[in-house]
Amino acid sequence: MAEAATPLIELKGVTKVYGRGEAEVRALDGITFKIERGDFVAIMGPSGSGKSTVMNIIGYLDTPTDGSYVFDGVPVEHVSRQQRTLLRRNFVGFVFQGYNLLAQSSALENVELPLIYRGVGRSERRTLALRALMRVGMAGREHHRPSELSGGQQQRVAIARAIVTSPALLLADEPTGNLDTERANEVMKLLVELNRDDGITIAMVTHEPDMAAFCRTQLRIVDGKVDGHARKERADAL
Repeated sequence: MAEAATPLIELKGVTKVYGRGEAEVRALDGITFKIERGDFVAIMGPSGSGKSTVMNIIGYLDTPTDGSYVFDGVPVEHVSRQQRTLLRRNFVGFVFQGYNLLAQSSALENVELPLIYRGVGRSERRTLALRALMRVGMAGREHHRPSELSGGQQQRVAIARAIVTSPALLLADEPTGNLDTERANEVMKLLVELNRDDGITIAMVTHEPDMAAFCRTQLRIVDGKVDGHARKERADAL
């Protein structure tokens, strides 16, 4: 692993172009920024600004057309599809707006899923999944299916699934988009706890200033370029 002073993520002059000729769309236009280890970053911007493209690239779901992506001191912009899959599996946890839980599986089984992909044995993954559910306040609901849980509870299960592998990076894409204000605030406070107490680096795409206010760093993207960058000493207190 790289030394502690090395940023976890560094994008340098990253461009992403879709299509060709008159159909060409430049989603990212030479974007450059860093995410420090242990930070909690809100990636903001209007619809079509490129923030989701940034999320896809740093989460190994897509590759840059040009420019450099350095993860933990290692250039990764040209890795193969198989290597991207392994990087996602071993270093990144994902939380989505729509929860993306398996409807016919229990909370415990949903949280165990990333561990199955890693080949973790049944007994160990059960222990790790229960521990993750307890960490997000879902102890006692491990056998409930998603349909038996509220939206806020489903998102907590999704967060448990994302952290069960102890990822270096947690990516959250509009994680409060389907929740009312009270539940959204509860989810954001949980993410602040995970960042502050567990040291998990979090990057969150959001268009909601109220949710971004929970984050330590705010990165604004407009027309595929960094339009603003602000940082405070710590995320908002609970």
